[in-house]
Amino acid sequence: MASNATFTRNITASGHVDHGKTTYIDSLLAANNIISSRLAGKIRYLDSREDEQERGITMESSAVSLRFSSGTASGTNSGTATPTSALSTVYTVNLIDTPGHVDFSSEVSISSRLCDGTLVLVDVVEGVCTQTISVLRQARAERMKPILILNKFDRLITELQLTPVEAYHHLAQLIEQVNAVMGSFFASERLEDDLRWREERERRLEARKQAAAISDQPAEGLDQTILEFQEKDDEDIYFSPERGNVIFASAIDGWAFRIGKFARLFSNKLGINEDNLKRVIWGDYYMDPKTKRVISQKHLKGRSLKPIFVQFVLENIWNVYDSVITNPNPEKVNKIVTALNLRILPRDLNSKNHRHLLNLIFSQWLPLATCTIQAIIDVVPPPNIAQRTRLPKIVYPQLSEETQEPKDKMEAGLWACSADEDSYVVAYISKMFAVQRKEMPESKKLKGRRNEESAEAQQNPENETPLGDEDEILLGFSRLYSGRLRSGSWIAAVLPKYDQRKPPSHPRNAKYIATVQVKALYTMMGRELVPVEEVTAGNVFAIAGFEGFVGRSATLCSPSVQGFAEAQSLQEISKISDCLINLGSVNLQVSPIVRVALEPAESADMPQMIKGLKLLSQADPFVEVFQQQTGEWVILGAGELHLERCLKDLRERFAKVDIQASNPIVPFRETAVKAPDMAAPKTANAARGTLHGIAAHSLATFTVRAVPMPEALTTFLLTNQSVVAHLERVARHEGHDHMKKGHQEGSVRPDGAEASGASQNEDSEEMDEQMAIVHGEILQKPSVRTEDFWDALIKIAKEVGGDWEKRINSVWAFGPNRIGPNLLIDCRSEGERWHDRRTCSRHEPPENASRTTLEYESSLEAGFQIAAMQGPLCAEPMQGMAFILESLKVTEPEVQDSEAHSKRAQAKGSLISGMRDACRKGLLDWSPRLMLAMYCCDIQAATEVLGKVYGVVARRKGRIVAEDMKEGTTYITVSSVIPVVESFGFADEIRKKTAGAASPQLIFSGYVFLGLSERMLTKDPKRYELLDLDPFWVPTTEEELEDLGETADRANVARGYMDAVRERKGMFVDKKLVQFAEKQRTLKR
Repeated sequence: MASNATFTRNITASGHVDHGKTTYIDSLLAANNIISSRLAGKIRYLDSREDEQERGITMESSAVSLRFSSGTASGTNSGTATPTSALSTVYTVNLIDTPGHVDFSSEVSISSRLCDGTLVLVDVVEGVCTQTISVLRQARAERMKPILILNKFDRLITELQLTPVEAYHHLAQLIEQVNAVMGSFFASERLEDDLRWREERERRLEARKQAAAISDQPAEGLDQTILEFQEKDDEDIYFSPERGNVIFASAIDGWAFRIGKFARLFSNKLGINEDNLKRVIWGDYYMDPKTKRVISQKHLKGRSLKPIFVQFVLENIWNVYDSVITNPNPEKVNKIVTALNLRILPRDLNSKNHRHLLNLIFSQWLPLATCTIQAIIDVVPPPNIAQRTRLPKIVYPQLSEETQEPKDKMEAGLWACSADEDSYVVAYISKMFAVQRKEMPESKKLKGRRNEESAEAQQNPENETPLGDEDEILLGFSRLYSGRLRSGSWIAAVLPKYDQRKPPSHPRNAKYIATVQVKALYTMMGRELVPVEEVTAGNVFAIAGFEGFVGRSATLCSPSVQGFAEAQSLQEISKISDCLINLGSVNLQVSPIVRVALEPAESADMPQMIKGLKLLSQADPFVEVFQQQTGEWVILGAGELHLERCLKDLRERFAKVDIQASNPIVPFRETAVKAPDMAAPKTANAARGTLHGIAAHSLATFTVRAVPMPEALTTFLLTNQSVVAHLERVARHEGHDHMKKGHQEGSVRPDGAEASGASQNEDSEEMDEQMAIVHGEILQKPSVRTEDFWDALIKIAKEVGGDWEKRINSVWAFGPNRIGPNLLIDCRSEGERWHDRRTCSRHEPPENASRTTLEYESSLEAGFQIAAMQGPLCAEPMQGMAFILESLKVTEPEVQDSEAHSKRAQAKGSLISGMRDACRKGLLDWSPRLMLAMYCCDIQAATEVLGKVYGVVARRKGRIVAEDMKEGTTYITVSSVIPVVESFGFADEIRKKTAGAASPQLIFSGYVFLGLSERMLTKDPKRYELLDLDPFWVPTTEEELEDLGETADRANVARGYMDAVRERKGMFVDKKLVQFAEKQRTLKR
C-alpha cells in the first residue's frame, strides 16, 4: 500500500455488460505477476463468485492493488512490478472492477465514490449502449477523469472484415458518439447553472429594491454588484486521441496503444518532432509522398491519399493479423518480428496455435499494461490533486463551482489529502461486503503457526483482535481521504442521517454515531485480502469491526492517528466535534422494483432466515428487506437476475436453510379515464363520480366526487414527491408544536426534550423513504424548490384550464402516505371550507370553523388515505385521481351523555369506511384502468434474427419504440418497452429464440396505461393512450358481438392481471370454475 498519495491512482473499470472489463483487467494482473500471462483473458480473475464464472458476467465490485514502475531514465515504461532503472518511479494503482449489467448498476455508483478516474470500455462493434451512458453520467456527477478504451478492436478485422480506411471512419464516428453524450451532460449542467444564476440575480435585485425602499434612496445609488454569468469551457470534457485519453485495445489479444506510441516510433524515421506528429496522427491529415510533409484535407487537390492514422497505424496492425490469423505466412511473420526487434522463440514462431503467437507479438510490440498504466498516470490526477475538486462537491452537494477554499482544518486536510500524524482522520465506507471466514487471511495460516498463535493469545488475551464467531465476516469497502488509520484504534462511525448542525450528544444524533474499534485493515487483492497495520490517506482498503453498527455506508472520523479513547462517551466527543463530518450516502441511479415474499421450508428455521436477511441487507447495497403488515418477509431487487443472486446467497451463505420464494410480486397502479362509451353515472342528477355517504346513527352525511386528474398535474406530483414529503414533515412538526401549547410555561424538562419534535420530524423522513420503497415508488429528483412548489402547481393548474386553478387552492391532503399523486380537495361552501395547505396550518383551523364538523374531518381524510392506498380493482395504490369533498353535514345528539359519546365514536369509525368505499366507487363510476410498471429494453441483434426478436417482444405485450442501425456493421439496436410483469424469463427466451445472437438490457421506466395488445406497436402516443382497456369490458355492440362472440373469445389482458393480483392477495375473483358441465369423455386406448 502506497505511503505517498502523489504516486497513487484510484480508478474503476466500467462500461456496458460484455464489453470486456474483467478480461482487460486480467492483462494488468498478468503484468503484476498475479496470474499467468497465458491465462490472461481466460481466467477472469476478479470474477470470484461461482455464478459469475458460470454466467460470464460480473455481479460484485472487486478491488485489486497493483504496483507498476514508470521508467524516467530512458523514456520507456516497463509496466512491470519492479523498477526498470534507478530513476524509475513506482506507482500504486488501486483498481476496482465494476459490473456492467443494469441490475448491478448500484455497484458502479458505490465504486465511483472511492475513485478519482474511470476506464470506460466500449465495444467497437456494439458502440455506445445504455450502461455506457450511465457510467459516463456517473463519472461526470462524481467529477472523475474518464479514459475511453475502444475495446475488442480485433472484431473489426476478423469479424466485420473492414478495411483500414473503413475502420478509421468507424472509430472516428464512435468517438463522436461518445463525445455527443458528454456534450449533452455539459449542456444540461449549463442550463441548471443558468437557472441558478437567474434566481440569484432576481433575489439580489429584490433585496436591493427593499433596501432602497427602507432607506428612501434611489436604487441606482445602492450596491450595483450583480453576478455575471460565468461561462465555462467544455474543451476538457471530450475524448480525443491526441490528448491521450483514448486507448485502442484488444483485451483478448493482449494489446493496447495510444497514438503517442506510434508518434515516438515514426518521429525519427520521418524527421518530424514527436509532439507535432502526435497532433496530426489522428484526424484528416495526410502525408505527401513527394515532399514528405503533412498536409490537411484542403491541400489534397483531388489526390486519393490515406490518412496518417491509416497509413502508419492501422495498416501495420492489419498486416500482423493477416500474416498470423487470416492468411498465415511464416516468412512474413519472421520479417515482422525482425523489423519490430521482438524476442520470440523459434518454437513459438513455428507453433500451430496462431492466437498464442499473435498474443506474443502484440504483448511485446504494444503491451496492454504499459499503455494503460501510463494513460492512468497521465490523465487521472493523484488523490492530493483530485480531492481539491471532488471533495468540495461531496461536502457541499449544491456547489456549482470547480472548487472552493477550505474553511477549517478539517476541510484543509480533506482538500489536500493530508497524511500528517496530527491530521484529522476521515475515511468513507461506501458499502459492506461479506467474506466467508475460511477465506480470511487469519484462517489460511499454517496449522502449526495457528496453534502457536492460539497459545500466545491464551497467554496474552489483550493482544487478540477477534473477528467474531460468524461464518460470514462483514468488511467495509473504504477509502481514506485524510490522515492515517491504524489497526486497533478507536474511531467514530458517523451514519448518513447524522446532522452536523447538532452536537453528537443531541437526541437526534445519538443513534447515528458511535465509537468503534478498528479490528483489522486489509489491502484488497481481488479474491485475497492482505492484512496491513496502517493505511495512509489516498488509499482504498477493507476494514473490519463495523458490522454491528454500520448498515451500508458511513463516515469514519477521529482527531488524530491515535483515535479516540476506548468507549469514549458522546458528551466527551462533543468537545472535539470539529473532527466529525458526514459525507452522506451514495445516490443510486435506479430503484428496486421487483419483490418476492419469503418463508422457510421448516417453520423452525424462521429465526435463522431473519438473521440471514439482515446479513443480506448489509452485504448487498441495493436489496431492500422489510416485513409486511401481514407478517411475511419481502425482499426487493432491481431485476430478475439480482433477485436470483440474492436468493442464492441467502440459501447457501447467510441463512443456510431451505427457503421458499413466491412468484415475483410486481406493483400496479389504479386510475380512471373519461371513455366515450361509459355507463350512466351511479348517482342520478349529479356529476359523474359523485357519491353520497352516511355515518352510523345518521350523525354525519357527506358528498364526495371523484375526478381523474390531468396528466400534467399527475406528472408534476410524481416528480416532486420528495417536496410534498418535506411539506408534510413540516406540517407534522407544526402539529407537534400545537399539541405542546397546553404545557405549563417554565416547566423543567430533561435535557434535550425540546428537540423531540425535530427528532420525530427527522424520523418521519426515514419512514417516508421506506414506505415509498415498499410500495414501489421512486422518489425522483424534484423539478422545483420547496418554496416554489405551490406557485408551480397553480401555474400548471392554470395551463390545464377548467376548475383546476380554483380546486388547487383548496387542497386538503395528498395520498397515499400523504405524499402520493392523488388529491383530497375541500370544495364545500364558503362558510365551511377552510382547508388550504398553502396558507393555512392543518392543525390550527380558523375560529369561525364549526367545532362539531372538525371532529369528523380526520375520519374523512383517513378514509381517503386508505382508498388511495388500496384501490377498488385489486387493492393497488391509485394514481392521478382527485376526490372533491362537496358537503359534510353533522347532526349532534340532543342529549349529551355517555350514550351520545359512544354514538359519536361509532360514527367517526363508520365515516372512515364510508369515505373509503365512496372514493373507490367514485373511481369505478369512470372507466377504470390498470397502470403497468414498464421496463425500457435495449436489444442488440443481428439483422437475420430481427423477426424473432419482434416476435418475443410482441408475445410479452411490449412495443417497439425505435430502431438504430449500427453503421458499418450488421447489428441493429432495438429500443422497446415491456411490462415488468411480463419480463420474467424474457432474457432467457430471447437468447433461446435467437441462439444467443440477441441480448436485452431492462431498465425501469415508470407506469403507463395498459392498452390493447394488438395495438401495442403503434408509435402514436396519443392513440396508444386512447386505446386503454377496461378490466370490466365485455362486448356489447353488434360489431363486437360478431367479432368476439358473447363470451369474448379474446382474453381481456387487464382483467387477467387484475384477477391474478386479487387471487394472490386472497380477494374474491369472479371466475367460472366449470365452463362446460357435460360429462367428460375418456379416450380409448
